[in-house]
Amino acid sequence: MDADDKTIRRILTSTGDTWAVVGLSNNSARAAYGVAAVLQRFGKRVVPVHPKAETVHGEQGYASLAEIPFPVDVVDVFVNSALAGAVADEAVAVGSKAVWFQLDVIDEQAYERTRAAGLDMVMDVCPAIEIPRLA
Repeated sequence: MDADDKTIRRILTSTGDTWAVVGLSNNSARAAYGVAAVLQRFGKRVVPVHPKAETVHGEQGYASLAEIPFPVDVVDVFVNSALAGAVADEAVAVGSKAVWFQLDVIDEQAYERTRAAGLDMVMDVCPAIEIPRLA
């Protein structure tokens, strides 16, 4: 299920600029915190999704995707692989256009379900690495 450059480029440049980052909190030691900052520097609106619903990088947080009161273009997933499939399913349910599983987040069945629902998806890839390379 290697992500191809065409799909990565499409998600980064034409899918939309509102990214829900699942697992994003104010813990600056976590990868999600730094990646969210990179997304913002490249013009993305980052929406934190975390049980604490904290405001992060100036954006209001929500406890779940379903609680976000506006459309989300991309769901960027920073949870472990065992939980990622449920997040992908929720992304489909809320009408997201794409799902992005971060490095080491792998769920082949979730990938198949998400693609079958018509969404773009990449897995085991980091947008903070790919944006400078492809965007």
